[in-house]
Amino acid sequence: MDKSLTPAALVLGVCLAGGMGFIGHSITETATNLKALDRTVSVKGLAEQEVMANVAIWPVRFADVDNDLASLYNTVQQKTDKVVAFLKAQGFSDDEITLTLPAIEDRSTQGYSDPNLKYRYAARVTVSLYTHQVDKLLQARKHIGVLARDGIAIGGNEYESRAEFLFTELNRIKPAMVQQATENAREVAEKFARDSSSSLGKIKTASQGQFIITDRDSNSPHIKNVRIVSTVTYYLTD
Repeated sequence: MDKSLTPAALVLGVCLAGGMGFIGHSITETATNLKALDRTVSVKGLAEQEVMANVAIWPVRFADVDNDLASLYNTVQQKTDKVVAFLKAQGFSDDEITLTLPAIEDRSTQGYSDPNLKYRYAARVTVSLYTHQVDKLLQARKHIGVLARDGIAIGGNEYESRAEFLFTELNRIKPAMVQQATENAREVAEKFARDSSSSLGKIKTASQGQFIITDRDSNSPHIKNVRIVSTVTYYLTD
């Protein structure tokens, strides 16, 4: 050893060596921690729920023909009154019923003459029902045939004549469904962690996903299926 080194220099050298060792250890530990942060697992959590529609829109449509325009208007008015009376008898109020002007077609103005055309004027009428009483509407549709006895043929096979059912109370069930989807995602992530001999850490990122509302089936459009898929990424630790 060089005897020219002073005790202060020796102390400084020891400190520098210790410092470099500490820095090296810190760098190694930091690199290990960063490597651990790279270990993640992304999973999807599903939540589904069946709900009853809370809004129904029913366009009650019928048509009539005549060669006399005034007579046609009178007939249309009488039949419209009977449709309204039917709906009120089923428990619906004036506020739920909307009347529109009849659409009158003059077939003689179409630019051609049809020798088989028996009536000159044709009218199409729509009485719209907008209601939150979905159960009553379902029952009313079963009794719509009574209008046929009054000579009113209600269109039921046309797409535009079908009742439409809506679910507008998503905010009421959203919190519980988001929680269910998140819990489902965690169950999947925990199983993955066990299978990989790891432990599940904290959440790195989470995406709620979009709520999708569809008919349960074509025969029950008043019953809706609400669905959400959430994506969650967890850290994995040893």
